[in-house]
Amino acid sequence: MGANLRRFILFFATGVGAGYVPSFPGTAGTLVAVPLSFALNRMARASIVLSLLTLVAFGLLAIWFSKKGEEILLEKDSPKIVVDEIAGFLLANFLSPLAFKPVVAAFLLFRFFDIMKVAPASRAERLPGGVGVVMDDLVSGLYTFLTLRLLFFLGLL
Repeated sequence: MGANLRRFILFFATGVGAGYVPSFPGTAGTLVAVPLSFALNRMARASIVLSLLTLVAFGLLAIWFSKKGEEILLEKDSPKIVVDEIAGFLLANFLSPLAFKPVVAAFLLFRFFDIMKVAPASRAERLPGGVGVVMDDLVSGLYTFLTLRLLFFLGLL
């Protein structure tokens, strides 16, 4: 693999470099996801089908970039790889209102679920390659999505 391709892969796998933030790469990667989630939610207003396809495509690309990133960095589930956090947060905040309180709630809930690795996220993390890297974040994203829906239903957000 050429040097330019390696740089390209790491650029995306590390969330445009957010994965290199010392001490808090996952949080930095999630912050990168916030404007992307706004764009995805705006897209959903025009076409729910297109936004769902985009969400799925991003998840699949995240799996590929995570796997290749691991190979380049020679490290399983490297903390520098944060494209998985981005994919998870896109699911977490999907279809939420484009407002301050919901995005802060989504951010905090997602980081909580991602750090705590509530089952089955802890089991999903053990899957091989990029699937394991991304799947635990998608599970955390789903927990966040469902929790937000409950908070919206109860009128707390």
